[in-house]
Amino acid sequence: MDDIRTTDQEFIEITGPRVDDQDAIFLPEAVGFLTDLIRQFRGRVVDVLERRGREQAGYDAGELPDFLSETAEIRAADWKVASLPEDLLQRAVEITGPVDRKMVINALNSGADVFMADFEDSNAPTWANTIAGQINLRDAVRGSIRYVHPTTGKTYQLDSKTATLMVRPRGWHLLEEHITLAGRPVPAGLVDFGLYLFHNARALLAAGTGPYFYLPKLQSHLEARLWNDVFVHAQRALDLPLGTIKATVLIETLPAVFEMDEILYELRDHAAGLNCGRWDYIFSYIKTFRNREAFVIPDRGEVGMTQPFMRAYTQLLIKTCHRRDAFAMGGMAAQIPIKHDAEANAAALDKVRADKRREAEDGHDGTWVAHPGLVPVAREMFAAAMTGPNQLDKLRNDVQVTRDDLLAVPAGSRSDTGLRHNIRVGIQYLEAWLRGTGCVPLYHLMEDAATAEISRSQIWQWLKHGASLQGGPHDGEPLTVERVHRTIAEEMDVIKEEIGAERFAGGKFAEARVLFTEVATNTDEFVEFLTLPAYAALIADETA
Repeated sequence: MDDIRTTDQEFIEITGPRVDDQDAIFLPEAVGFLTDLIRQFRGRVVDVLERRGREQAGYDAGELPDFLSETAEIRAADWKVASLPEDLLQRAVEITGPVDRKMVINALNSGADVFMADFEDSNAPTWANTIAGQINLRDAVRGSIRYVHPTTGKTYQLDSKTATLMVRPRGWHLLEEHITLAGRPVPAGLVDFGLYLFHNARALLAAGTGPYFYLPKLQSHLEARLWNDVFVHAQRALDLPLGTIKATVLIETLPAVFEMDEILYELRDHAAGLNCGRWDYIFSYIKTFRNREAFVIPDRGEVGMTQPFMRAYTQLLIKTCHRRDAFAMGGMAAQIPIKHDAEANAAALDKVRADKRREAEDGHDGTWVAHPGLVPVAREMFAAAMTGPNQLDKLRNDVQVTRDDLLAVPAGSRSDTGLRHNIRVGIQYLEAWLRGTGCVPLYHLMEDAATAEISRSQIWQWLKHGASLQGGPHDGEPLTVERVHRTIAEEMDVIKEEIGAERFAGGKFAEARVLFTEVATNTDEFVEFLTLPAYAALIADETA
């Protein structure tokens, strides 16, 4: 890659604490490539974030998301996305997880068709995690990755057959504080994408695969256009053929569901499909309508995939994708195997089977799981419904979805039990995140930032609009800040009892409690993403 244009390193400053082998990631040519990407696109990232703010102001004022009149011709026209490489034609089961070294090996060996290595919702972006993640993926691409457990001595390495690798960079809203250009932190997504592409594109192509990505948190086709322009620029800079990069977009925000055709159109040379990011989608529904009392939702546990607004979203996604020859990927099964309770484990697996059977019968081409133990279960359900490697021929012309269908308020109850569960999940997840762990098993579910976002934003929404909760000592009374504070104190005692006093004392529960309380109860301001103040706390802890 000697022909890559380089840029003086003095313009980019790397300030993170030193990580073993980081010099191999920050080669002068890599720094030059990354600097060029940031210079070209940082201003446009700022523009799309400002546009999000303007749109939210409109929703606060009474506007509703809707299909765009100015792009009606794109929705009506008969066009397709570019053809896909062979190793993306079968994606029945995809497993996701952070870029931890052992996790990368286990996920690639899991028997899934695809492993999505995640720099975003399941990764706490300490500098060590971020750079080690790049090193781990570099080694995985080359087949040399190996891990020896420090206490058991067990060795982990790749099998002869592994899952296809995809990478999820961080969203446009996140910065990488450890890298500055002209004194300002840079967009984290460009860092994750740029370093991975630079170091691995040619090795991936030589191995018969390619640089494949998942794109998170997009809210409009203009954000997809930005990613497409990044792809084109990067491919030219690295002398890669146009279309080498393939990307699947997570439809996990409410505004984006109205622009799925347009998102695929903007990325049509690079699009591999769309995915139902169900948990973030629920969070986005709350966030979009946070100041609208008519859209207050019930307990998180009651907002499942059979709710009409969720059915409309997933069915429309399948129809949209298959009309364009793009893959329609199902959502995450957050359940994890329950080792010491056969009855509870059987019940959990039954829930997964029902979820995956519904997705396969609806026409999805594949689905997500969070644990290797669920790969066979998901595969069984898709094998029963899918006669070939995918269901692109299942066009779902029977689906007719309106704006009102997509905005329908979910039915259900709001309860004291739901409040308490939100508190325990939110605080325990944040505590682990502040220790550098972004993927946490809690109450037999694998929790990540998306589910923690639901927990805190739901409390915020209930407080903002004085929602009444059923059950508990204040049955039927409107929720108040004082009641949330009392309940948090009570649930902290529950957490301590559940995990043990020693572990509780050695953790970051006090810090997590303060942060969770602030983002859940300050109804004067809605924090756009929980990970923004949490990241600031991570940085402060690194420099303490």
